[in-house]
Amino acid sequence: MFDNSIIMRLNQQFYNQPTVKVAKALLGKFLVHKVNGKILVGKIIETEAYVGPKDLASHASRGKTKRTEIMFGEAGYWYVYLIYGMYYCLNIVTEHKNYPAAVLIRKVEPVSGLKEKIKTDGPGKLCRAFIIDKNLNGMSSFEKKSKLWIEDRGEIIKPDKIKKAPRVGVDYAGEYKNKLWRFKLSDEEIELIKR
Repeated sequence: MFDNSIIMRLNQQFYNQPTVKVAKALLGKFLVHKVNGKILVGKIIETEAYVGPKDLASHASRGKTKRTEIMFGEAGYWYVYLIYGMYYCLNIVTEHKNYPAAVLIRKVEPVSGLKEKIKTDGPGKLCRAFIIDKNLNGMSSFEKKSKLWIEDRGEIIKPDKIKKAPRVGVDYAGEYKNKLWRFKLSDEEIELIKR
């Protein structure tokens, strides 16, 4: 279901919840970036949760560093980092202060403002398409002045339309490599989005 009259920027309280809950709740929401005079929009279709200091797949498991300090802060701020020296990854900080947790936005379905046939089916491709880089690290997602935010447009995603899977590229994380903390919309739900 979709009600275009209900468009609301997600507030800080939304992110100040258990990370796994937020990761699921972000499916069907809309990533919006106002950049270079354009508004780029994509529907979130895949996320991953990184939960607390004991999660060995999380950067925060190594403790508080200059790179990870944003994860130890308040919910609703962007955590953007570089991998392989060339790809940015976009995360939103969750839960309460001093409990390092975040949700990685893995994939979106392009909606508007993006170049035709641009790829957004992976964290690095998504950031390239949305012109997201380290300059957005530590910025708020919920303040009115924010140029990068997530919207709720009134769409309801039923729990049975959400698939769970292990996270990608975390084989080093011991028991945490098997956590089913990657969430994505079912193929039939994605097909509905494309129509």
